[in-house]
Amino acid sequence: MNKTKLDARAITIIGLLMALEIILTRVFSFEVPFFRIGIGFLPGVMIAMMYGPWIAGVTAVSTDIIGMVLLPKAMFFPGFTLSTFLTALIYGFVLYKKPKTLTRIIVAVLLVSIIVNLGLNSLWLSMMYDKAFIAIFPGRVISNIIGVPLRVALIYLVVKSRVLERFLQPVL
Repeated sequence: MNKTKLDARAITIIGLLMALEIILTRVFSFEVPFFRIGIGFLPGVMIAMMYGPWIAGVTAVSTDIIGMVLLPKAMFFPGFTLSTFLTALIYGFVLYKKPKTLTRIIVAVLLVSIIVNLGLNSLWLSMMYDKAFIAIFPGRVISNIIGVPLRVALIYLVVKSRVLERFLQPVL
């Protein structure tokens, strides 16, 4: 198993991306009771692509807890922390040290959308709001049908960005 080296540069990049994710998720996103609209997922995807699933998973959990402590938007629910961990794992396993093709990005986004967003997060919301799973599921399906192509496009643009390509080349 090839281990990822965490030197000072890597730790700095991870810390900056964590801070960016907290700001984008907690400040610059729009939330309604059963879903969130924003681009806060992008820094986490970048961490997964650059440092792998396990570092991304631990970072995702840390970011979720730090974000909840610093800028709480709702009550803490550990299920969502598990979801952030699994999301990071999925992106890491599909995109880390592999060609960043459109097909791979689509597969990663679809896996996250089906397993985490539609499956687990719908279950957590059902438990939190004491609503039947089937009652909240249709709205979540619609939001994911709209969100999947947008997330794919944003991740693809980030991956193909010349500025980021130069910045991230030593780690990718």
